[in-house]
Parts: sequence; C-alpha cells; structure tokens
Amino acid sequence: MVDAPYIPAESVRVARRPGVGYVMVLTAGALFAVNGTVAKVALKSGLSSLRLTETRCVGAFTGLALILLALRPRSLRTTRCELGFLVVFGVLGVALVQLFYFLSIRRLEIGVALLIQYLAPLLIALWARFAVKEHVRRRIWIALALSLGGLSLVVDLWSGVSLDGLGVAFALIGAVLFAAYVLLAEHAVGRRDTLSLLTYGFLFASLFWAAAQPWWSYPFSTLGRSVSLLGNLAGQHAPLWALLVWIVVLGTIAPFLLIVGALRHVPAPRVAIVAMIEPVLGAVVAYAWLDETLGAQQLVGGAIVLCGIGLAQTAR
Repeated sequence: MVDAPYIPAESVRVARRPGVGYVMVLTAGALFAVNGTVAKVALKSGLSSLRLTETRCVGAFTGLALILLALRPRSLRTTRCELGFLVVFGVLGVALVQLFYFLSIRRLEIGVALLIQYLAPLLIALWARFAVKEHVRRRIWIALALSLGGLSLVVDLWSGVSLDGLGVAFALIGAVLFAAYVLLAEHAVGRRDTLSLLTYGFLFASLFWAAAQPWWSYPFSTLGRSVSLLGNLAGQHAPLWALLVWIVVLGTIAPFLLIVGALRHVPAPRVAIVAMIEPVLGAVVAYAWLDETLGAQQLVGGAIVLCGIGLAQTAR
C-alpha cells in the first residue's frame, strides 16, 4: 500500500464511447443469461449454492489476478482508506450477490428469479432521488406502481403467492445487493481501472468464503462426476468440472469485466436498463434448454415489471 492513491492509466478522463458501452452490456447480459442455466445444471448435480459461489469467486479471482499481474501489476497499489471500500465491494457487491442469485434459481424458475432481481434499476433510481438528492422526474412513482403491480402478478400474490416464498425472498435480497453492486462499481471506476477493481472484489469475496467454508472441506471428489445436462439435453452428459470452468470463465470473468468496463462509457442507470436483456434471454435459454415455461399471468406481469424498470431509468 502507498500513502497517495494510485491513478491508473485508464482514468476517468478516458473518452466515453456509448456505442462500445452498450455492446459490452448486451454481450455481458447474454453470457449471464446462459450462465444461469449452466449454474442450475451444476446445482442439480448436488453441489450446494454456497460451494458454487465459493468456486466461482476463487476461480474468477485466480484468472483475473493472472491477467492483472501480466498486464498491469502496478494497479494493485492501493491506500488503507480505499482498502476498506474494496472489502465492502468484494463481500456485498460480489460474494453475496452471487450467493442469493444461486439460492433463488435453486427454488425458482430462472426467468422469475432474474425478473425479481432486476428490480435493482428501480432501487437505484430511488436511491438517487432520496439518498443523494438527485433530480428524479415524477414518473418514478408510476414506475414503482408498475413494477410492484407486475411483480404481484409474477408471484401470484392475489392467490396467496403460488411461488416458493423463500426463493422470492432470496431474489428480492439479491435485487438490493445487485443495486449496491452497480452503485459501488460506478463510484470506484472513477479512481481505479476495471481489472484491478474486479480482482480486489473477487479476492475479498474469496477470503470471505474461505472463512465461511474452509477449502479443506471442499468436495473435490465430485468434480470428475459426469452429470446430465437436464431438460432437452438430458441425454447428454458433461463432467462437473467442465461446467464450473464455463461458469468461471464465460459466466463470470468475461461478463463482469464487460459490465464494469461499460460504466466508463455509459452511466450506471443506463447500464442497468440495458442489462435488462438478461432476464429476457435467461427465460429463453431456460425454455430452450431446461423446458422451463412461464404462465400467461407471469408473462404479463413480467412485461409490466420491465416497463416499470425502463420508465424508472428515464426518470433519472
């Protein structure tokens, strides 16, 4: 650590290129969408949500650290003050976001879990209005009513909630944590390059899980197990380790770099709204692969929620 903050070459003065930013977010959304189904297959193999989160964090940290050491080792320099922020970012913004996502998709269909978690953009707009006193247009109240009304249809509130209640609770907690992740990342990229930010984030997420679940108790013997790909691919099998490699590389490292990198070109509210492609694509992938379907009421509710989220972003 050094006494003065290290300003990376990729400073906040880098010219914004919105087109590049939007392509980055769309690509990340597609990768995350496929990752949801891959993760659900891994969870059905018997691996717990906590162990899958731990594996994802440690694997992502290892890959990112190797890239960073090869390209920009000096960007690892930090201050004592910034280190506290990075710990919060790693635990809240990285470790727990993933945990509650995996917990929710274990109990809910992927499309429903993602739809609930993508209330995060609305929470970001509310934070801007009431916490930091940014000017937010009155339409945010219409957005709030639409989102909550649509969500009540998705979970079938009027019939006493037909979905798994604990799964819905996990997804709602995930929405709050996802909003915090986007805001923390937006704050950090003005002072630190994307690669080192994520490396530190996954480092502290990995340390958190190492303390919660020591590695010596990890079920290494299961990694070579051949597991069914389920659904329409039930006749196909793959080793569990191959699924975990996909989750780490294409389901974590690549999309996280794209999302945080996009924040250099596009403001956080717009990143959040474009990232709404994930629940749409996630539902499509889950339907094509796992044969998961949504009822007419849930489809209508989902459309209303997406309209509310979109309206919320135009209000900031």
